[in-house]
Order: sequence, then C-alpha cells, then structure tokens
Amino acid sequence: MLRGFTAWTIGMVVALTICSPVSRGQTAASAVSNGAASAPAPRHDISGIWTPARGEGDGIQGQGAKDMPEDGKPEHQLPYTALAREKMKDYRPGNGARQNIPSQINDPAVIYCDPQGMPRQDLYQLRTTQILQTPLKMVVLYEYSKIWRVIWADGRELPKDPEPRWFGYSVGKWEDDYTFVAQTSGTDERTWLDKGGRPHSEDLRVEERFHRVSRDLLELTVIIDDPKMYAKSWVALNKFPMKLLPPDFDVREQMCSVSEYMQYNKAMGFGNPTMGTDGKK
Repeated sequence: MLRGFTAWTIGMVVALTICSPVSRGQTAASAVSNGAASAPAPRHDISGIWTPARGEGDGIQGQGAKDMPEDGKPEHQLPYTALAREKMKDYRPGNGARQNIPSQINDPAVIYCDPQGMPRQDLYQLRTTQILQTPLKMVVLYEYSKIWRVIWADGRELPKDPEPRWFGYSVGKWEDDYTFVAQTSGTDERTWLDKGGRPHSEDLRVEERFHRVSRDLLELTVIIDDPKMYAKSWVALNKFPMKLLPPDFDVREQMCSVSEYMQYNKAMGFGNPTMGTDGKK
C-alpha cells in the first residue's frame, strides 16, 4: 500500500468535496479561544510550529483564497482587468464557480505535480507550518508538498529585475514588536494564484503579515497587488488564526510524488497529462 499516495489522495478528495474539517488541529481551536487565557507574545518572535487553529480543514481553501473564494457570489467578485479575464479563459480549475469535469481540468499543480508557488502555498492546503528564525532570515517550512522558503530579514530590498522563481523572492521586516511583514515578487507566471484558478502576472506583489497576538496565537494576512490583473489590491487571507504546537511536534510528510500522482489522476479521471493549458495536445 502506498502510504504517501494514500495521504495525498485523502487530502485531494477532501479539497475537492469541500467537506467539513475534521483533523487533529481542531483540538487546538478550543484552546485558542481567540488568544484569551494565553501568555503574552514574545517581542520580535514568530518562530515555532503553527497549525490552523480551527482545524487543518480550515486551511484547504479549495474554492480559492479563503476570504475571497471563487464561489460565484457577488461579494467575492474580484476587480479583474480585461487582461486577467482573457488569461482566465485558458484556466480550467477543478473547484469553485468555474469548476470543470475531471477530464477537463488543467491545473498544473494537479495534472503535472508542479510546485504551487506563491501565494498559492498560503492559499491552498495551508497546514502545519514551522517558522525558523535567525537574525538574517525567516525560514518557512510547509507540511503540504514539504516546501521551504526563505524570507530575508537583513535589510536587503527585492531584486529589480529578477529571474522568475516558483516561490519568488521574499524580504521582510518588523513593523512593530509583534508584526512581521514580508513582501514577495518575481513569481513564475506558470503558477496559478489559488485553487480557484485566478491568474497573476510577472508584476505580482504579495504582502504577508504575521501578527503574533499572544504566545499561542499567530494571525496570517495575505494581500494581493497585481495591477495588470486586478484594478486594486485585495485581501486573500484575513487574520487567519494559527495555534502554536509543542516544539517536539513531529510534522508529517506530505509530498507530491509524480509517479503516485499519475496513478491518482488516472484513478480520478483527471485531465490528459499531455494537454496544454489551451486544451490542445
């Protein structure tokens, strides 16, 4: 029995069906109580192992960014530019208001096991996450896909004309004693912004705000700014609560194995792996 494939399959089925969240993180939710009865937050410190406070299902965001899902509701309609609407014609997601049948899905992270990139790593399957902190940088370790990224905190600026990267280039600084703000640019255009199939351009700028409310509660806010695709910036994740876990907590492995993914896609009837984003072979 393929243990990794089984774990991955369970995660994908949960995401596709948008079922009620039931996970080990839910026990943390009752303890958080919005930060009440918790010790004060340490200054200039967001390190630790964090998990969604309302249960790991809260971080799935299967219809797109949690606070602005692609669910067809008027209040969640984004200020798309004409260029964005044109680009989205080639995107066939498996979730949300523009959901397609499995054989027509062309989400590169689903069909090809491509890296999710930024900001999608925050906006889909945000599970247990460890933050390692040094005087020079924050290292963020994600459970989902077993991805790590660096946020430089040594005073450097974002590169002016960077070579695109899946997860871009990130720099950050302390806004106050308890809020660390990161900026990311230079993201690869091949990635989708979220699971709902939103686009982004090479000019995308992502702001992440890590606010430590108390010793045991961290809130993550993600703001999208991409003038080529959106007429104004918008909040994709708003004060998403994450609960501190014990330092000896063993974060499970959840990686994307191409061979296992091919088996999963075949079993689920997902899109033709030889098909491009335009639907042509």
